[in-house]
Amino acid sequence: MPQLPRRFEPSMAAESLHTLSERVNIPVTSSSPPDLQAASTQDPWSESGKYALGWVYFSIILLVFTIVIHLYHWMSDRIRRATYKEEVAKSSATSSPDDNYEMANLPTNSSTHMFFPRHGPIPQQQQEEEETFLSFTPLNRLVAFLRYFFYRPLPVWRIRPIGFLHMRKRVISFPSPGVIFLVTAASVFVTLYCFLPKPLYYASIQFGSPPLAIRAGMLAVAMMPWIIALSMKANLITLLTGIGHERLNVLHRWGGYICLFLSLVHTIPFYVTPIWDQKGLIVFKSYFQDHFYIYGTGIAALVPLLFLCVHSLPFIRAWMYELFVALHVPVSIVFVGMLFWHCHNYLTSWNYLWATAAIWLTSYLVRLCFLNWTNPRRMSWLIGEEASVTILPENAVKVTIPSQVKWRPGQYVYLRMPGISVFENHPFTLASLCSDDFPSDYGEQYRDMVLVFRPFGGFTRKVLNAAIDNGPNHTYRAFIDGPYGGMQRELASFDTVILFAGGSGITAIVSHLLDLIKKMRDSKAVTKQVHVVWALKRPETMEWFKEELRICREFAPPETVHCQFFVTAAKRIGPNGFPLPPPSPSRPVSDLVHGKIDKAFHGIASKRNSALIREEAAGDPEKERELRRENEDGITALPAPTFLPPPKKAHTRANKPDKLTIPSFNPKQHNANNKSFDFGFPSTPTLLQKNLMRFAFLPTANKKTGWHTEYGRPDIPFMLKGLERDFGKRTCVFVCGPPSMRVDVQSCVASMQQKVWGGGENGRQEVYLHTENYAI
Repeated sequence: MPQLPRRFEPSMAAESLHTLSERVNIPVTSSSPPDLQAASTQDPWSESGKYALGWVYFSIILLVFTIVIHLYHWMSDRIRRATYKEEVAKSSATSSPDDNYEMANLPTNSSTHMFFPRHGPIPQQQQEEEETFLSFTPLNRLVAFLRYFFYRPLPVWRIRPIGFLHMRKRVISFPSPGVIFLVTAASVFVTLYCFLPKPLYYASIQFGSPPLAIRAGMLAVAMMPWIIALSMKANLITLLTGIGHERLNVLHRWGGYICLFLSLVHTIPFYVTPIWDQKGLIVFKSYFQDHFYIYGTGIAALVPLLFLCVHSLPFIRAWMYELFVALHVPVSIVFVGMLFWHCHNYLTSWNYLWATAAIWLTSYLVRLCFLNWTNPRRMSWLIGEEASVTILPENAVKVTIPSQVKWRPGQYVYLRMPGISVFENHPFTLASLCSDDFPSDYGEQYRDMVLVFRPFGGFTRKVLNAAIDNGPNHTYRAFIDGPYGGMQRELASFDTVILFAGGSGITAIVSHLLDLIKKMRDSKAVTKQVHVVWALKRPETMEWFKEELRICREFAPPETVHCQFFVTAAKRIGPNGFPLPPPSPSRPVSDLVHGKIDKAFHGIASKRNSALIREEAAGDPEKERELRRENEDGITALPAPTFLPPPKKAHTRANKPDKLTIPSFNPKQHNANNKSFDFGFPSTPTLLQKNLMRFAFLPTANKKTGWHTEYGRPDIPFMLKGLERDFGKRTCVFVCGPPSMRVDVQSCVASMQQKVWGGGENGRQEVYLHTENYAI
């Protein structure tokens, strides 16, 4: 597209605009060349804005279809739970339950429930009638048919670079078939919409911009509002469809790649057309009054877009994630600004760019409501929350944040801890339940927000190092952004629920499990059976959520919750016979800076508390002393972090050995103190025993409770086939684990859809699959 002159004198600006308008929309007269007359009648420039509307219609159709499916499931789930709750209330109001069968008293012929009457036929129990408004069979079968293809995963590739045999294999996982289908459909649509209409080019560039370039440019500009909306954490699409932004972000990235493709299709014709007619290029250049490069504004917009797409590639983003986070938004702002400059408000281009800016600004304003430090009515205003860090077995990290923020099971937050790293902000799944049944010692209005994660590198490693250096009694300031995400459906709406977790993936399941058991206990869930399968490397990992598992075991309705634990590996033993600790670099200067920042926030919080106490005391010294004592008790009531040592040796840093003393671990004493709950096996086997158990081992099982532990990897297809016999009408399968586990679960659930859309046994209506990203 041409550019405006840099000198904006009124007469020159008017002349330039008139000249430019003639170039892109040349009036056709009787003296015009035949080629121009034919081209202008086939695809006039003034009507090229319709190509942008084509993308809008395509996107709205997909959005409306997704909203309809979401509303159907949301309404049917709510009706099922409400109906079940009403049935329970009616049943509890009767004098005798339905399953209490009695024989009639022979002399009186009376009974609370006459199962064998003396006269007349034996009464038959009323079968459960499936009401039509709860389930629409054709739609259920259509959804199951689509899920049969979209649930089926693509294989995971494990590739080792050639010549680097010492390196670990790189795992390459592909997007889901549903994402591939949407991306393919969008790519085919824009490609055909660009190349099918005729003409593609004018006979000479002197007749105006190539029609192919105009179509591609308008489609690329029309994609901008959707690309930005799919990238925002707080957006309208999530509100309408129930799909979290972390899932929409995949479409955001692919939308950017399609936009880059359209931009190249828009750019190339301007370089190709002059090759055919050099005289036409001379005429084309004569339209510009300045000596600036004629394609300067287009290049200025294309370069930042190319940078955004390249540095968003998965392997580059994972390699330098912090740099990606720091640069992505600023470069995006530059890109949108360059688009304004390049488009010059031709046709309807600026309408889409102004819509992009409005969506961007609105999303950021709404996001302020998700920050824990932007609400002036909370004690965390501008200073964040207090947080404690606990080191769990296997060097896992547990961050406890008493907060007034409310969240739902399975959601996640972005955590920033200035005392550890000022600029890093990372997502973590919430492993605790926000409920009155789980109060916080910090105060009545607070609930403990618990984050559990394994430290690998970057921010998570810094948190572990800070906990080792500062000890368990140190508190940090925590700034929370969220909660976001969560499951679209409620587990309480399904008859059967199966939960698969691999390693630290259990963090995404614990809150769901606690919430489901609470609703089952309160007769607010239609769920009859819950199966939990957790594959973990070492038995010590079970200590992470030992209390939560104990609650599930003791408070769940009898014979409803069944847990299977699979221990898959032995300890990491080095050549000297000791466990291999991961490397831990020292960063004394960084620790000093972040420590001062954290103390500054603590000082502000302390001064604010003192001011509030003086205001509340109103000059009464006795009341002020009492309030200060209560404040100290409130601060120290933060859940006390406990340093649970691993079986042999914890990961410690050699440069500061005097900061923290780790007590020796006594297995007998440890087992004696935890007699109230065991996981189904007596002790940890040796490495030799584990190798033998993989070939011949009778699992330690407790058939009465349904809780048992096995050694080896779970055979997921075999397990699901066995559990399928007891599926209810609606079943949910939830998985959070490594790619191999997700692939196995997805393949099995995809095959089960045949019994839904094919009219299988037991009137099965739905087998729903929910997968969580292992990294979140």
